[in-house]
Amino acid sequence: MTEVKRNTVRTLIADAMPKIGRFEAFILLAHILDKPKEYLIAHDDDELSDTTVMTFDMFVSMRLDGMPVPYLTGHQDFFGRYFAVDPNVLIPRPDTEVLIEQALMVTPERPKILDMGTGSGCIAITMAKECPGSRVTATDFSEGALNIAKTNAQTLEANIDFRLGSWWTPIKESEKFDLILSNPPYIRPNDEHLPALHHEPQTALTDGVDGLSCLHEIAAHAIEHLDTGGWLLVEHGWDQAEAVAELFRAYGLAAVRSVKDYGGNDRVTMGRRP
Repeated sequence: MTEVKRNTVRTLIADAMPKIGRFEAFILLAHILDKPKEYLIAHDDDELSDTTVMTFDMFVSMRLDGMPVPYLTGHQDFFGRYFAVDPNVLIPRPDTEVLIEQALMVTPERPKILDMGTGSGCIAITMAKECPGSRVTATDFSEGALNIAKTNAQTLEANIDFRLGSWWTPIKESEKFDLILSNPPYIRPNDEHLPALHHEPQTALTDGVDGLSCLHEIAAHAIEHLDTGGWLLVEHGWDQAEAVAELFRAYGLAAVRSVKDYGGNDRVTMGRRP
């Protein structure tokens, strides 16, 4: 008699490993079961329901089609906190944590902070949580992105002034900040890596021009909205540091410097209003 295959944690993980790897298979199954990965290891012989198997198979197929794991699980870790994500927002990446680290080094007490193009809200919310007494404003032109950011702010109990609009449009002429932060679209439209990111919002990845137009827009008016001694910090492409530094200097910022990411590439450029 032919033995009927049992669908257990062990067999599902083993079947998925050649397709998506053991690590991602564990993440997806743990999410479906709403259990930690350690539970799966301790209960690897547990038999799984048909519904669980079907959902897991569907997730594996979506992953093979390029759907990022955070969109399948609905969240991404950033600076020690979980942020809700969906295809309306860019998935937070470790490189952006370098922006946070550098910002915290120059943050005064009770700072006024502006996050431009907030997306999931990971920058604005992280700064609000790490800087007690701060007043944080966050903008985005995408209503869908702002909805996700507002959800994250509520979940993480961060008080953020969210505003809908592109770059400087939602900011009053008289408003000034101690810190202006942004991770704008900076990938060139002909970049060979862009097609692999087709599940993420393209307007959050590329400016459709030369990769520098949004950075130019931000730098052009930053000094008008920085208090004396205030800092502008932006994330950019690995080969854009020199061009961004030139923009900063051209618009009157001082003490301009670039900082490398965890992979050793120039990733963040910062400058101060004299």
